[in-house]
Amino acid sequence: MRLIHALTFSTAIALASPALAQETPAPMISVTATGTVEAAPDMATLSIGVTTQGDTAAAAMAANSSSVEAVMARLAAAGIEARDMQTSNLSLYPNWSDGSSTAAVVSYVVSNQLTIRIRQLDSLGTVLDAAITDGANTLNGLTFGLADPDPAMNEARKAAVAEARARAELLAEAAGVKLGKIVAITEGSAWTDPAPMFRAEVSAAPVPVAGGELGLSASVIVQYEILE
Repeated sequence: MRLIHALTFSTAIALASPALAQETPAPMISVTATGTVEAAPDMATLSIGVTTQGDTAAAAMAANSSSVEAVMARLAAAGIEARDMQTSNLSLYPNWSDGSSTAAVVSYVVSNQLTIRIRQLDSLGTVLDAAITDGANTLNGLTFGLADPDPAMNEARKAAVAEARARAELLAEAAGVKLGKIVAITEGSAWTDPAPMFRAEVSAAPVPVAGGELGLSASVIVQYEILE
């Protein structure tokens, strides 16, 4: 009986030891910061549409195909490569008469949308004019971007980390403590702001277009140890 009691007591001590050895987590400061850099765009994406109408579906489609081919030929002459022109939407739908009880199809409408990537911004105005001249009758949007955004985005990440350090040092000073080493860094979201159209004008004729600058932003969450 004594041997059994001794073993039971020893086991209880062994099980309790890890709990006694647990330490209180070190205090930390956690900050979230954003870094932003600005860069001039070096490419643009243009979305245009060609809409035609015909008495029959076949006639509407034939007219649309002819107009789109003319637009693409003019764009090619303006320096746009085939790889930078893509059909993004093609639709055919009937145009009904207004009569409520005797509604009938009076014509057919075909819409073909093209997405065009423009790698030389100084030709943007010429490209716009070329698209409109030969049948493009819908302008769906124009956006600016970077062919390779990684270098600018990496600078934004560096700026975010530097901002996190400055913010953590300010908080530590205000709290009367010292900042220790970095415990963890978590990268947050990254995004590109639209280019304001008034900052820098792209040399483009005959259609005036302004490319502006792009704001590329990245965010980080950084945790630091607090030294008493």
